[in-house]
Amino acid sequence: MTKLLLSVHVLASIVAIGPITVAASMFPRFVKPQTGDDDPSGEERTPATAALLHRICRGYTVVGVAVPVFGLATGAQMGVLGDAWLIVSIILTAIAAALLLMAILPGQERLLAQPAGPAAGGGAGAAVDTATAEATRSAAARLAMVTGIFNLLWAVVVVLMIVRPGSTTGA
Repeated sequence: MTKLLLSVHVLASIVAIGPITVAASMFPRFVKPQTGDDDPSGEERTPATAALLHRICRGYTVVGVAVPVFGLATGAQMGVLGDAWLIVSIILTAIAAALLLMAILPGQERLLAQPAGPAAGGGAGAAVDTATAEATRSAAARLAMVTGIFNLLWAVVVVLMIVRPGSTTGA
C-alpha cells in the first residue's frame, strides 16, 4: 500500500505542481505591456495568453490538493509523520500553498483586470496610459518575485523528500 500511495503522491506532484510552477513563472512576462523594444524574442504578448496561464494555475491548484493528501497518507503509512524532514516539508508546503492562494492567483487576477497598456498617439491620455503601463510592469515584477519564492519552496520540498535527513535508505 505504501508504494501505491507514494506513487500517487509523486505523480500528483509532477502532474499538478509542475504546470503551476511553469505557468505562474511565465505569466508575468505575458501580462506586461509590450513596448516593442523590450521583447527581442519577437513573441506576441496577448491578454489571451496571460488569461490561459492564469486558468492553468487556477485549475491545477484544485488538482494540487491531492499532493499533500497523498503525502500525509504516505507518511502515516511509513510511520514518519513525526520526522523533522517531513514536518519541515509540511510547513514549506503550507507556505507555498498560502503564497499561491493569497498572493499569486489574486495578483494574476488583478493584473488581468488592468487596462491593456499605453495607447497609440500622444495627448493627455498617453501620460495616464504610460503610468498604467508602468504600474503593470511593477506589479508583474513583484508577482514574478513571489512566484520565484513559490518555486524555490517547492524545490526545497523536493530535495527534502529525496534526501530525507536521517533516512536509512543510504541517501
